[in-house]
Amino acid sequence: MNYDLVIIGAGPAGLSFACSLRNSGLNIAVIEKQSRQLLADPPIDGRDIALTHLSRKLMQQQGIWGRIDPGEISPIQRAEVIDGDSPYTLAFDTPSDNTDALGFLISNFRIRKAIFEEFDSLETVTLIDNTEVSRVSTDDRGVTVTLASGDPIKASMIVAADTRFSASRRQMGISSDAHDFGRTAIVCWMEHQQSHHQTAFECFHYERTLAVLPMSGNLSSIVITAATDQAETILDMKQTSFNQDIEKRLNGRLGTMKQKGKRYPYPLVGVHANRFFTRRFALIGDAAVGMHPVTAHGFNLGLSGQDLLADEMSTAISQGRDFWHPTVLARYQQQHMLSTRPLYHGTNSIVSLFTNDSLPATLLRKAVLRLSNNLPPVKWVITQKLMAKNQVKLKLPALLDRYTRVA
Repeated sequence: MNYDLVIIGAGPAGLSFACSLRNSGLNIAVIEKQSRQLLADPPIDGRDIALTHLSRKLMQQQGIWGRIDPGEISPIQRAEVIDGDSPYTLAFDTPSDNTDALGFLISNFRIRKAIFEEFDSLETVTLIDNTEVSRVSTDDRGVTVTLASGDPIKASMIVAADTRFSASRRQMGISSDAHDFGRTAIVCWMEHQQSHHQTAFECFHYERTLAVLPMSGNLSSIVITAATDQAETILDMKQTSFNQDIEKRLNGRLGTMKQKGKRYPYPLVGVHANRFFTRRFALIGDAAVGMHPVTAHGFNLGLSGQDLLADEMSTAISQGRDFWHPTVLARYQQQHMLSTRPLYHGTNSIVSLFTNDSLPATLLRKAVLRLSNNLPPVKWVITQKLMAKNQVKLKLPALLDRYTRVA
């Protein structure tokens, strides 16, 4: 089997990337170990995604946004950060400049379903499902993807979107910075007596963190992060005790609360690849950058990264250049690296500070909250980062166009 491009992984980043290349003229194969049926109708997994304005724009351009029921899209109008038992709150409001929200909360399974529906409408893409990749290799003439069955697939380039634990990334010799936080996120939905008024809460309590994200009606998405050795205790709590615990940690802000559905655990590991490409091979999605969820940037970085790569490749094709050439991939890497590196390390620093219960750390984070609240320029910068309205595409130096060495 021969293709122009092989995408490994049919998650949101991989499928969105295929959608972004719909007018490129490329013959594309997407290889995924899950079944088509599971991709088309993904199960509820408890996760809800806070999307930025840029993610909404990209999904609208691809025809994905319109496939989601507007009633299942919950705007986030306000965000409050709470430290321990302190009554002091760092608050972010939607700017009064015709901006409609800070962000938009949508359940993960609904996003995946909408992306697959749009992907399934493409005519120049082949989905190879129920299939695992055993080996990837590249040379000056092209690439080979060897399936678990032993069958080879030939192409001009590979793009890996096969999770933050990417096997193809390792096989291609790309190292990564991995950070095991030693913590587990436990997610679920909860109904509550009082309205959330489209407000998201991030509560940094001692020993654990609680995020409450507004869904439609009097329903919120709950994200608890705790040390992994405490996760089983939280998962095993009786529902009545669990409800009361969340009510108490929110100081009754939402009144009586009741769990709806299951609790789901997710171990937290952050990953940032040290390179995003090598010869005829590039990384997108979590294979490039897998984030801690506290700043809600992981999914959004996956969408913006695939858009950057697709744009560089499409530009090269329109100019009659090789879409897999090192100069094309280097431009993608430089642009995506400039946005992901600071966010990745900044997020890890925030997690370290707000999960450290020592007295110096406690005093420092209280000072950080007050500084952020009382300095309008600082607060404005944080708000802009939260909303991320536009893609930052740099005009890179002409010297890069003569770049021929694989970094």
